[in-house]
Amino acid sequence: MKKIITCLILIAAVAAAFAANTACAEEEQKLVTAFSAYLTDSKSGRVLYAKDENEKHEIASMVKIMTATLTFEALERGELSLEEEIVVSPEAAGMGGSQMFLDAGESYKAGDLIKGVVIASANDASVALAERISGSHEAFVNKMNARARELGMNNTRFCCATGLPDSGEQYSTAKDVNVMTRELMKHKAYYDYAGIWMEDFVHPSGRTTQLVNTNKLIRNYSGCVGGKTGFTDEAGFCLSACAERKGVRVVATLIGGRDSKTRFAEVSGMFNYAFANFENVKAVTAGEELGSVAVRGGKVKSVPYGSAADVEALLKNGETLPPPELKLPEKLKAPISRGEVIGRAEYSLPGGEKLSVDLVALCDVQKASIWDNIKDIFD
Repeated sequence: MKKIITCLILIAAVAAAFAANTACAEEEQKLVTAFSAYLTDSKSGRVLYAKDENEKHEIASMVKIMTATLTFEALERGELSLEEEIVVSPEAAGMGGSQMFLDAGESYKAGDLIKGVVIASANDASVALAERISGSHEAFVNKMNARARELGMNNTRFCCATGLPDSGEQYSTAKDVNVMTRELMKHKAYYDYAGIWMEDFVHPSGRTTQLVNTNKLIRNYSGCVGGKTGFTDEAGFCLSACAERKGVRVVATLIGGRDSKTRFAEVSGMFNYAFANFENVKAVTAGEELGSVAVRGGKVKSVPYGSAADVEALLKNGETLPPPELKLPEKLKAPISRGEVIGRAEYSLPGGEKLSVDLVALCDVQKASIWDNIKDIFD
């Protein structure tokens, strides 16, 4: 009788697990109706959802994700300052499309131009910054393409800093846009602008332009920290955005939504899927003792070691982090300093990503004296 009950319990458990996996798969299928989409862990890049992520499409104003990335990189290198005055060229002022209506020949602070790009997707501000950073719009586009190659965005071609459709054969993929979005999100200065919903900008002449954030999720989705929209007839309604809840930080990218409302709804749906099915797990705390290594020529025979940093991973509900492969010497030679790197721990994450962390000595080990060695002989 007990065997029958045990078998029934096992069958029920397997059935429940199968039902949960089936429900999760069905949920994934319903996430997106757009051309393509890509959902990743912001830190590791683990893929949480994908739909035709390598198909090439126009991406409209999501091009400005790279424009903004290069701008913040220039700021961090000291090649540009927020207070610097930039004279707007006639070309920049005449870009058309979404803009902050800059006056040709007027000087604007770089910080204000950045605000126009990040909040209002301003084409005029994008070109003004491009000309300042690289000397010409064309040279800046070359830099955009070079940076894309560095990031591994091999299915992307930029022709302008704005995303306007008459600039040439310009394309990317949901996967590549996701990559550059994660890169942009690394810049702390970006968040000084990304969360602004609406602001009145006063031009040097005294007139006012109202800047309204094109990313409605900043206002309507709890946890959304930034993102970039885009639209042309060819690209459809696009959005690449980042959100964080309870330590889970993800980037969702969508190309080819059928309308603006659906675009925001489907990216919100991808966020909801991530937050419902994944959690950020801390497997190891920095400084926690993990083991010890033998020491040669020291006052003690071994030294304890631990991780130099916290080991965290985004895991799907029910997943566990496999034990790491430890790369340590059989013996260490004294002296050894606390915090000295003595090896590495390499984790293979369930999503296929690799995570590597330094292993460090947790205490000092002094070199043994002659008397210590003599004592060891008699001991």
